[in-house]
Amino acid sequence: MTATSPVDADRRFVFHPFSNAYRHEREGATAMVVRGRGTRLEDADGRQYLDAMAGLWCVNVGYGREEIADALHRQALELSYFHGFSSMATAPPALLAEQIIARAGGSMTKVFYGNSGSDANDTQLKIVASYNNRRGRPEKKKVISRDRGYHGVTIASASLTGLPAMHAEFDLPLPQIRHVSAPYRLWNAEPGEDDRAFSARLADELDAMIRAEGPETVAAFIAEPVQGAGGVIVPPEGYFEAIQRVLREHDVLLIADEVISGFGRLGHWFGSHRFGLEPDLITIAKGVTSAYVPLSGTIVSERVWKVLADGPEGVFQHGYTYSAHPLGAAAALANLRLVEEEGLIERAERQGETLRALLRDAFADHPLVGEVRGAGLMAAVEFVAERDPAVRFDPALQVAPRIVRASLDRGIITRALPAADTISFSPPFVVTDDELADMVAGTRAALDQVAGELTRERA
Repeated sequence: MTATSPVDADRRFVFHPFSNAYRHEREGATAMVVRGRGTRLEDADGRQYLDAMAGLWCVNVGYGREEIADALHRQALELSYFHGFSSMATAPPALLAEQIIARAGGSMTKVFYGNSGSDANDTQLKIVASYNNRRGRPEKKKVISRDRGYHGVTIASASLTGLPAMHAEFDLPLPQIRHVSAPYRLWNAEPGEDDRAFSARLADELDAMIRAEGPETVAAFIAEPVQGAGGVIVPPEGYFEAIQRVLREHDVLLIADEVISGFGRLGHWFGSHRFGLEPDLITIAKGVTSAYVPLSGTIVSERVWKVLADGPEGVFQHGYTYSAHPLGAAAALANLRLVEEEGLIERAERQGETLRALLRDAFADHPLVGEVRGAGLMAAVEFVAERDPAVRFDPALQVAPRIVRASLDRGIITRALPAADTISFSPPFVVTDDELADMVAGTRAALDQVAGELTRERA
């Protein structure tokens, strides 16, 4: 077989996620990334980039950490793999689960391992189904998610995701999934409505949906502490307090999707701690290994576990070949050690404050900026055609994607979020002040370029 370059092989043979297949086959990759160190990446042409997104919200400890590479090497030599079926076990997942439970706190008691946030949320739906079947409530199966929530891309988890573009092509969502409004002040708050009134109205919407569906049919509510891909939407004051009152009243489980927010992104070990959530189930992935290898998990509370483990009969008929993979767990143990020893959660909070201040200074007064928002080391800038009142751009103008492309030309990797003219920032925790300043300056220059293009196009 004739060898080809990686760039050509990619264009010819790789089916890329969330990409235009027609264009990729003809034009090839946006960039062929070949190495990374800290917050910086390099492509096959030698171009340097600052990664303002930590990959996809996930390379928390930065690229090129020898400590994690060494842990993977040692574990691969000692035991590269064995399965977890039929109560078979390996040491790293057991030790990791102990650490995860200690950091999650509350009533959390067990970890079920998977490979990605998507499959972990599939596992959540199976756990919820088993929980209610074992309680003798087989009709209690509906799950309520939120508009703009992102929970994955499998058949079930994409149904939970509240982005219609991810449903239309695949005949989704599944019939037992419902959606309520996102806590998205810019577009969903009424004039003059303060945070607590807005939160109360959204809680009333949830309550009304549960009552209309029948509380005996509604099993769970799933929410990210901060909605990530949906826009970096930070909950207003009183939101989760009001939501949880409704859930408790109707015996509805709370699933906290902490795929992005878990392990420090929001300045706490878990986003639930920051916003006062008391979940029955927690979904984790991304930050548990800083994406050095795939690993995910479903954290189960004592309330749910007591039902699942009630009696010796029966086997939980679910699991993956790679559940509790020892390499994934070894990487996670090394990753969490770095997070702990280097004080990276506290650093994420400090760098997040710096990032938001830089973004406000650079963007807040721009006539095309509707909002600068964020929490911890997550932030977003949303662009609007008119500010007061806010008016959206025509989606055909592709404003945010154009700003992202112009940023990339300046060596800054950010991301345009779906169904909104919003760009996001979620750099590695090790990002420096100077790197943050360069990220913000590069994206502001990109906005100025695109704003000039829009002006010329309207002329």
